[in-house]
Amino acid sequence: MNLAVFVSGRGSNLKAILDNQELKSLINLRAVCSNDSQCNALKIAESLKIDTYVVPKIQDEKEIQNLIYFLQQREIELIVLAGYLKLIPAFLVEKFENRIINIHPALLPSFGGKGMYGMNVHKAVFDSSAKVSGASVHFVNQEYDKGRIIAQRCVDISDVKSPEEIAERVLNIEHQLLPFVIKKFAQKKIKIIDNRVLILD
Repeated sequence: MNLAVFVSGRGSNLKAILDNQELKSLINLRAVCSNDSQCNALKIAESLKIDTYVVPKIQDEKEIQNLIYFLQQREIELIVLAGYLKLIPAFLVEKFENRIINIHPALLPSFGGKGMYGMNVHKAVFDSSAKVSGASVHFVNQEYDKGRIIAQRCVDISDVKSPEEIAERVLNIEHQLLPFVIKKFAQKKIKIIDNRVLILD
């Protein structure tokens, strides 16, 4: 399965995908895209000779078409948002319907939406006094964090003393969950039935 990963930051989830032994025979990482030309994820990709694409800050129709052309040229079958902080344009969502997924560092539908990314999420979780957090992988639609949930994993945070502690625990879960979901996509074991997403054994 040909994969493109969209990242805005240091690329720890990208690294988790690249390091996962089960994925090595299942995926071909064809592209890494970012809205930040200086982000570490692009450097990781370039060091491995993976094609990169910098998404412009202002995305007019021509720029979106250029991005779609770039993805289609590489026969991308699944787009993975791994810490990508920009809203995906509607036209791209339509072109890759049910083929764009995102990982979110909380248990959706709680603690999602515009502005809820990175430490903002963990601070909100900490301030709510929630005892459990985790990670969610969901389909991307035209709203932040509103697409159907594919898979979630929980982690106990009842004893944490800071949002940073939550972030550390959740990141460990993310590094397990995202490769698992990608593997299931590559094996064609993700199905949508009666508006619910099922993962087959």
